[in-house]
Amino acid sequence: MLSIGSRGRSPQPHPQAEARKHKLKTLVPQPRSFFMDVKCPGCFTITTVFSHAQTVVICAGCSTVLCQPTGGKARLTEGCSFRRK
Repeated sequence: MLSIGSRGRSPQPHPQAEARKHKLKTLVPQPRSFFMDVKCPGCFTITTVFSHAQTVVICAGCSTVLCQPTGGKARLTEGCSFRRK
C-alpha cells in the first residue's frame, strides 16, 4: 500500500499550478505554441499561421496584414478571427 504521508499530498499536481510553471518544468513538458487558421475579414480566405510567427503574415487573396510579430506571440489584426488547430 502506498503511503501518502501526513500532509495528504496527492501524487498528481494541481492543473492550475502546472499552468503557472515554465513549459519545461511541468510534469509532462510540452510546447505552448500552436498553429491556427486565421480568417481574413475582407475576402474570408483561411490562412494557417504559427502562434509565435516572427514575420508579418499577409493574406494571399487581398494582401491585407493578418498578424504582426511581437516579442513572443504574434498579434492578430483587429477583425481577424482564428481557430486553434
